[in-house]
Amino acid sequence: MKRGLEILAIVIALLVMIVIVVPFFIDANTFRPKLEAELTSAFSRQVTVGNLSLSLWSGSVGAQNIAIADDPAFSKTPFVQAKSLKVGVEMIPLIFSKTMNVTELTLNQPEINLVKSEDGAKWNFSSIGTETASGSQQTNAPPESMKAQPESKPTPAQSTGALPSNPNLTVAKLNVNNGRVTVSQMGSTSGSHVYSNVNIEVKNFAFTNSFPFSMKADLPGGGSLDLNGSSGPINATDATLTPLDAKLSVHGMNLAQSGFIDPASGIAGIADLDGTVTSDGHEAKVTGTLRATKLQVVANGAPAGRDVNVAFAAVYDLTKQNGTLSQGDIQMGKAVAHLTGNYDLRPRVTTVDLKLVGDGMSVDELEAMLPAVGVKLPPGATLKNGDLNVNLTSTGPVNQLVTAGSIKMQNSQLDNFDLGSRLSAISALAGKHSGSVTEIKNLSSDVKMSLAGTQANNINLDVPSIGLLTGGGTVSPSDQLAFNMTANVGGMGVPFEVEGTTSDPKFVPDVKGMAKGLLNGVMKGKNPVGQQNPLNGLKGLTKH
Repeated sequence: MKRGLEILAIVIALLVMIVIVVPFFIDANTFRPKLEAELTSAFSRQVTVGNLSLSLWSGSVGAQNIAIADDPAFSKTPFVQAKSLKVGVEMIPLIFSKTMNVTELTLNQPEINLVKSEDGAKWNFSSIGTETASGSQQTNAPPESMKAQPESKPTPAQSTGALPSNPNLTVAKLNVNNGRVTVSQMGSTSGSHVYSNVNIEVKNFAFTNSFPFSMKADLPGGGSLDLNGSSGPINATDATLTPLDAKLSVHGMNLAQSGFIDPASGIAGIADLDGTVTSDGHEAKVTGTLRATKLQVVANGAPAGRDVNVAFAAVYDLTKQNGTLSQGDIQMGKAVAHLTGNYDLRPRVTTVDLKLVGDGMSVDELEAMLPAVGVKLPPGATLKNGDLNVNLTSTGPVNQLVTAGSIKMQNSQLDNFDLGSRLSAISALAGKHSGSVTEIKNLSSDVKMSLAGTQANNINLDVPSIGLLTGGGTVSPSDQLAFNMTANVGGMGVPFEVEGTTSDPKFVPDVKGMAKGLLNGVMKGKNPVGQQNPLNGLKGLTKH
């Protein structure tokens, strides 16, 4: 027993001595050319590392000041810069034969720049790990001393004959800790988007096989992203075409600053998203649900008064960079509208061709959404009751979007707004008074919304307390009103204009036109309802 303890003590002492002494006899920097060549071959980009240090306790080699070159078509500055790189190695081959077999790579605090080409066709990371068009490697082959796995059966991604720059390279663990990713587009004036605290974990990485991964990051403007799934094999000609199958979870995302939505669209708010992303390397499919708080849809709008839920499904062609929104169910309470159509990301500004259809939507549910789409009611006024139908198309670049179609509302009312008192001269002709509530039996109009403002044509507004109001006009980007309307009262057309703003409309009677209409009515023997003398209807015109 005592002899056994003595042997154990000697072994422990020898191990401790090896750990202490060996680093003095092995200069880790002698492995720098091998490490640089291996990483350069793996990324198909020139990789440089600084001073190396050996740690037998952790079984690793530490490297300082790591830099990975960018695609020269994009930039001469590094694609990745990091303070340090930890390389896990097998100790026995390292000590006895000075062979470095890499088992783990950990990149600490890297600065990563992702840049999209000006035409939107390529990313600067598209050529990562690939060969040149001629088929020759962009960099040197890995040294013979680096460990290689047996050659695997070609995968579909390699069936064209192209191979990754280092198809036999495998790494059991590949990590990025506390990274910072900046995303931008060449020639763009919209600036860049920065994702911080980026942490990535990859297991059993290989160019020719699928591998599991997880990613966490803080989003620009607030919120967090969590992506988990599998990816690979790496596409041999374009890394962006690599297959992917993952679950996406986003919390507290600032829509206007996230980088996921083109800021030119005017869309803003805070959103939570849960969905799935699948790609076969040619076509990507995204499905899920989104919940938006304080949603704003147009640039001159204001936050919605309640949450909006969206169930969506979209397909995206990775090569053509366009796709189809097959499902976009937008729900506020029990009111549901359906958004479908096509989108194209190739231009510098995203272009769309979308259709929005909503039938029988409750006005009570939608009233809180009006500010989000730029509709401003007079102070204190609210829409209640009734149903709303919309049929609209939106086309063009999202920063110059043109939306046109029709709207129709039935059996609704505008509380705390007395349209009759605003049109007192016309109400006098009708012999009615609406009070503080304006009943709306029917409202229909053809509308067109663009940067130039809103046009409303073929307006038909049936207000029982006044009559049928018809006409059309415009709302400027600054909410100025310019409408020419006609009130059909007692079989006669009484013209008037609407000026002012959407929050403070001014109803200006056309005195000359009104007098002409009344006189024509007299000539035809038509009297406004409740009026013994049609000219009595002109009383009070100068008061409005």
